[in-house]
Amino acid sequence: MSENMANKKTIGTKQKILKVSSTLFSEYGYKATSVRKIASEVGIRESALYNHFKNKEEIFLCVAKEIFTTPFSQNDSDIKESALKGKAFLQKFAMQYKLLTFDKNNENMFRLLMIELFQNKELREQFMNEFHNENIKVLSEAFFIMMQNSLIRSADPMMVAYEFLSTLFYIRLQITLLRFDSGSTTNLSTQFEKHVEFFWESIRV
Repeated sequence: MSENMANKKTIGTKQKILKVSSTLFSEYGYKATSVRKIASEVGIRESALYNHFKNKEEIFLCVAKEIFTTPFSQNDSDIKESALKGKAFLQKFAMQYKLLTFDKNNENMFRLLMIELFQNKELREQFMNEFHNENIKVLSEAFFIMMQNSLIRSADPMMVAYEFLSTLFYIRLQITLLRFDSGSTTNLSTQFEKHVEFFWESIRV
């Protein structure tokens, strides 16, 4: 087997481990999901799994990182191009957030992460860096560009980013809590779009 093929196989196995782990974590929880169970579901020996991850916590943190990712690229030119679309930028951001919220596997992992945040310091740091800080960074840069191009009123772009993101996060949390008790979320399904409309009207020039 060539080195290139071996690398592809390694990457493929690693991604499969993360995918299987995400499903198992969301279904059984962190504590009840063992490395042995993950390896069995992937179809590899437990010892082989340690060639990719040193322990269960590392797998969990990698899965969490994918859940925490921002909907947008960190490339400055991408942010600028998207931000110049103004309201459409916010609609796209909110729609990605909505899709993540109503994705069953993602929702279950989000619920589990909310529990584990209070028990795992490294996870808390990752949440702040990968989710909170990165989303605020992308949004504040976008709002600054909109201000420079007179699409929205001048203000502190970071505070505007906080205002926009906090409502999205609250809607996501509310939906997660309702679904945890098998409550109806029908009346919340359009809240993401309504938030964008309300928010845009409050900041546009």
